Amino acid sequence: MIFKPAAMPMKDLEQVVLYHDEAEAMLLCDERGLTQEEAGLKMGVSRGTVQRLVASGRKKLIGAIFAGHALVIE
Repeated sequence: MIFKPAAMPMKDLEQVVLYHDEAEAMLLCDERGLTQEEAGLKMGVSRGTVQRLVASGRKKLIGAIFAGHALVIE
């Protein structure tokens, strides 16, 4: 899945890769309101891993939005 600024060809954009586990951690914590511990149980990882995934995912997401990069979810 790719999100990019409108009217900008992909060839002209830097791509930021957001991995599926980062997106899932943000979905569970930010959109669904689960605690990091609850999200970790659903994902089968530790709370600390969820914390790292959410932090790295948020940084990539915000960076891509404000720098005008394409966001590629793998």
